[in-house]
Amino acid sequence: MLPLEATLEDYASTEKISYLPRKLIIQDAPDGYTPREGDMAYYAPWGNFAIFHKDFTYSIGLVKLGTLLSGMDILRKKGPVQVKMELVRKN
Repeated sequence: MLPLEATLEDYASTEKISYLPRKLIIQDAPDGYTPREGDMAYYAPWGNFAIFHKDFTYSIGLVKLGTLLSGMDILRKKGPVQVKMELVRKN
């Protein structure tokens, strides 16, 4: 689905979320995981994308997609944030 433009909204004072245009296939993914600050994840039960700006507890249905390397200050601010997500390959 990348590149993807989205508006990330505050959720639970821990993450910013946005609903994706369609659900991701998560076959063979772990049952869940414990997200850390900077983690990008997919929450299968709701079909939303999340970026965590605080550590959180183990969550069933949460699938880690990657890690944000910069820009955390923007995500910590209250209110919606417009983003453009693109795949970056590390050489």
